[in-house]
Amino acid sequence: MTYVGQPASAVSQPEPARATAGDVVAAYVGLTKPRVIELLLLTTVPVMFFAARGIPELGLVVATVVGGTLSAGSASALNCVYDRDIDEQMRRTRRRALPRHIVSPRAALIFGLTLGVVSTVVLAVWVNWLSAGLSVLANAFYVLVYTMVLKRRTTQNIVWGGLAGCFPALIGWTAVTGALSWVPVVLFAVVFFWTPPHTWALALRYREDYANVEVPMLPVVAPARVVARQIVAYSWVMVATSLLLWPVAGTGAFYPLAAAVLGAVFLVEAHRMWRRSAGTEDLSVIQPMRLFHSSNLYLSLLFVAVALDPLLTG
Repeated sequence: MTYVGQPASAVSQPEPARATAGDVVAAYVGLTKPRVIELLLLTTVPVMFFAARGIPELGLVVATVVGGTLSAGSASALNCVYDRDIDEQMRRTRRRALPRHIVSPRAALIFGLTLGVVSTVVLAVWVNWLSAGLSVLANAFYVLVYTMVLKRRTTQNIVWGGLAGCFPALIGWTAVTGALSWVPVVLFAVVFFWTPPHTWALALRYREDYANVEVPMLPVVAPARVVARQIVAYSWVMVATSLLLWPVAGTGAFYPLAAAVLGAVFLVEAHRMWRRSAGTEDLSVIQPMRLFHSSNLYLSLLFVAVALDPLLTG
């Protein structure tokens, strides 16, 4: 397999840390990847508002958030256990708990499994069994399919592995309604098509890290121009899919207007990155992190619009 650019030189390993109690607590929290949890909850709670056509029951929201947080934390911790070998070599991840030897692999494994069990109990008892089952399925897919099979073997790793991150939309809907429908499937698809542009922009920024550990992210094995073209293609499908919610769910006027404006802004940024990538691999010119941060803002505001639509037009 041919890699774009030169792999980063071997990264010196951090010295084993003498951890304080505070360091250990912070390390366990870090294993759950709180920023990822925030993003997942952002696609869960607004869907609950949309499903309730207003404000859902507070107790149900709390139980869903607690169960979802524990579930996502479990998947992240198990991912850290499996990927600890490459995390030690990547500049972006070498300060995580396992590479720094603050938490042992065995302790992290027990921690991750415990969070998974507790999250399933919380969702099953205080939400419903369907939401709990979807949560277990998402975790199993992320750990067993993405982390253990796809990530180190194919450039399509994040495309299909990203399915795990789409489940919160289904969980938020089923938490309120107790059943699935086409409405959350549309939102599931929005997140699915959003994931490659979001992740490839970040992977482009850290492609030397991925090349160093031979993880074949698309930006590692393809020129930046090809990556940018793929980002543009997925972005167009993402925006078109977001507009499908209007006829499928019969939203008010607020959601399609917000989705159209947000989509247009994102497409402008994606096309700008594609133009900047012409004839260069210089990341200071391509500026992939601009698109990465734009993608976070896009998804956040789109799902805020999902939550607000029934409140403003219901």
